Amino acid sequence: MNAPVDLRAIQAAFDRKYEQLEIRFDPEYAVAWSYMKPIGAPCFNVGLLKDLRAHDQALEINGGYVPFDGELRQVHYHVLASKIEGIFNLGGDLALFMSWIKSHDRPALFDYAKLCIDDISARINNYNVPITTISLVQGDALGGGFETALSSNVVIAERGAKMGLPEILFNLFPGMGAYSLLGRRLGMKRAEEMILSGRIYQAAELHEMELVDVLAEDGEGERAVWDFIKSNDKKRNGMQAVFRARRQFSPISYEELINIANIWVDAAMRLEERDLKLMNRLMRSQLKRVNAVEQTEEVRPQVKRIRDEAYVEPLHVGQFAFA
Repeated sequence: MNAPVDLRAIQAAFDRKYEQLEIRFDPEYAVAWSYMKPIGAPCFNVGLLKDLRAHDQALEINGGYVPFDGELRQVHYHVLASKIEGIFNLGGDLALFMSWIKSHDRPALFDYAKLCIDDISARINNYNVPITTISLVQGDALGGGFETALSSNVVIAERGAKMGLPEILFNLFPGMGAYSLLGRRLGMKRAEEMILSGRIYQAAELHEMELVDVLAEDGEGERAVWDFIKSNDKKRNGMQAVFRARRQFSPISYEELINIANIWVDAAMRLEERDLKLMNRLMRSQLKRVNAVEQTEEVRPQVKRIRDEAYVEPLHVGQFAFA
């Protein structure tokens, strides 16, 4: 496609102030970095989802160009990472889910699911521009966090990272891309086994399963990203064409994703009190990780309120104890 030429229009698209997303551009290899930094629990709250959508939509509508030092630069690589030590993302906003389920607010739950699908579908399709997407996982990626990591062309994970889909523990399933992404990578049977197990995997295990492309030592994730980019940059055009061919060979359509999300919403609305109690324990686990985030005075009362309403009985899953 032809590159846009209106620098002022493109600059305006990127002038939005992001509260929960930190971005930077490295010009030498044309790498755009997006670091998630959610307020409160390290999950996909609505604000973070909207920040991601706004930034990525600007990248898409401008043909993969960004303004840098007064000129337009074509982005060649887009890296999604996290600013929270030890956490990539813990998935959906369980506090919101519980609130909407208890109040029987299906439209609100669907709107959240659609926002997730808008985000992940754009990334699966490389924003419809010649960009290589990379997920840098330097900590726990659970539920929607794992789905998001899998949506990139390349997954680079540090050895200490843990990833998995715990939704089955509260009688639900991951509905924002996991089935589609895992089904195409592993086959339907293995994907369903993974989803129904609720198991949390070590990064090394996922590397053996070829779900993680590059396994880095702890603390060496960014270096591994740079090593990957530098070693593949001379064949960048061919590599991007291969990724595009992959999407043609085994496409994941927006319709497929939104239809599965609808199934997820219907299933969520059927959850019973016992299921919600289990969800509440996982929610409390999310909130305990808030200590990894620098809380503002505005956020602290909200976090305390949710904590006070949460159940406290622990739930043990694999290496984790959710309380």
